[in-house]
Amino acid sequence: MSPALDYFTNSQAAPAPVPAAEPSAEPSSKPGVYYNARLDPKNFLEGPLSDNPSTRLRQMLARPGIVVAPGICDGISARCALEAGFDCLYQSGAATTASRLGQPDLAIATLNDFVGSAQMVCSLDPTIPVIADADTGFGGPAMVARTVTQYARSGVAALHIEDQVQTKRCGHLLGKQVVSREEFLTRIRAAVIARDAIPGGSDFVIIGRTDSAQVLGMEEAVERLKLAAAAGADVCFIEGVKSKDLLESTVKALAPTPVLVNVISGGLTPPFTYREAEQMGAKIIIFSLVSCVAMVHACRAAMQSLKKTGTDFISAQGMDPKSFFQVMGLDPVIELDAKAGGKAFEQV
Repeated sequence: MSPALDYFTNSQAAPAPVPAAEPSAEPSSKPGVYYNARLDPKNFLEGPLSDNPSTRLRQMLARPGIVVAPGICDGISARCALEAGFDCLYQSGAATTASRLGQPDLAIATLNDFVGSAQMVCSLDPTIPVIADADTGFGGPAMVARTVTQYARSGVAALHIEDQVQTKRCGHLLGKQVVSREEFLTRIRAAVIARDAIPGGSDFVIIGRTDSAQVLGMEEAVERLKLAAAAGADVCFIEGVKSKDLLESTVKALAPTPVLVNVISGGLTPPFTYREAEQMGAKIIIFSLVSCVAMVHACRAAMQSLKKTGTDFISAQGMDPKSFFQVMGLDPVIELDAKAGGKAFEQV
């Protein structure tokens, strides 16, 4: 990794909120506020949307409208989201752990599991931004930096890193534990430094996430996100916002840093629609389990139907193999083969 330029200085004006002047767990020798003029939102206000997914996401964040990112868990769910017309995807950690490992979201999946999934998803349409869960960064500062580099190389546009302990759990389960403010900020700084060290000047988006609201209270959660923004986080993600008023007050407190809200049916956050979240001031909304929960219901029903009737005719709902493969991208493959002079798919 090449050395990163130092964008931490006390003399430059910063777009991120300055931490409140009150006692905290931070040492007195904390670094200055991060500011990188190249990444200022005003630089992304005009012009056509970029084919680079990170740049495109920054353009979407700088311009009017909320970014809606449905949670995907595998190639099938990603294809379905793209077919539906979504212009941003969310690689959920819980969904990835479930789909790749068949395990609950309890820090069981590794960096390699997440990167392998991201490489596949990002390859389906390399221009569509993918926001990916990076859990706690999978280790200390060096590992956080490696995580950022690996995600960026895989084509991911943004990742979020949280302040749970290494043995983390889904943000909508009880019994969470969080690290100190300083350890959380060390993770954010490491991610930012790694991004800035990517050759060529990366637009990769760093999202700081806190799970401290349910552990230490909303005031501490907001304060942690203010500090994360000062440390270079481009977006703030507060997990488990329990009401409309709390979301609105969080957005106001963190302005002008964009806020991400996570909606999971039956979770800690009310089932806001993306239009409602936009009215409350949120800039990104993710629906983490929309695909994998739907898959559980559909797959359960199909298996039970097969067990009961002895056939999959009912669950197939008339979809033949060719129709299925068309959802998976059959037609572009046939077109490419024909353009190249191939004849393998003249009849399928």
